[in-house]
Amino acid sequence: MVLHRVLRLSALLRAALPVQLRRNVGLSAVLFNKAKELDPVQKLFLDKIREYNTKSKQAGGPVDAGPEFQKDMNEALARLQRAYGEGDLTKFPDFKFQ
Repeated sequence: MVLHRVLRLSALLRAALPVQLRRNVGLSAVLFNKAKELDPVQKLFLDKIREYNTKSKQAGGPVDAGPEFQKDMNEALARLQRAYGEGDLTKFPDFKFQ
């Protein structure tokens, strides 16, 4: 009887142990990544994204877009306007549910 309970308890522990180990390894990996410095490629990637974000805010739109980009965008908007009707296609639509 006692042996049966010990075996049942050991089976429960064997089932719970991998779950706990996965959780601990996952948690320690997250903490380790926050504690260490970013690798150079990740840092360069984040720096470029931040740089583009500041440039696009200063330009008020796409960065380094020439007059041909604006011309193509106006033509595409005109085609969409003809195909789908009236309205401002540059802003998100307002939905009104009753």
